[in-house]
Amino acid sequence: MNFDWFNGIPVAITISDLNGNILEMNDAAAAVFEKSGGKALIGKALADCHNENSRMIMDQLLSGKQTNVYTIEKNGRKKLIFQCPWMKEGKVAGLIEFSMVVPFEMKHFIRG
Repeated sequence: MNFDWFNGIPVAITISDLNGNILEMNDAAAAVFEKSGGKALIGKALADCHNENSRMIMDQLLSGKQTNVYTIEKNGRKKLIFQCPWMKEGKVAGLIEFSMVVPFEMKHFIRG
């Protein structure tokens, strides 16, 4: 079965390589970054649109030892941001960011 899950979900996904160059972004990510160029950002450096603190976090993530997870509020919407390294053949190959709109008040369950 062939289906386009990458563009068929309401989650913005941006993928970069080890040098911080954007390799791919789905349609949701292109819409989020439309004012900055959308899909034209593919091939561009993440560092060009981030401050020094963000660049330091990207370097830490590329060490492969952590993730960066937080929420933001923008334009009256709350978003969960999840950033982590992605692996290829057991080695860090770059970074991936998932950004999704979440409710301001969320249920939390303890399971196990």
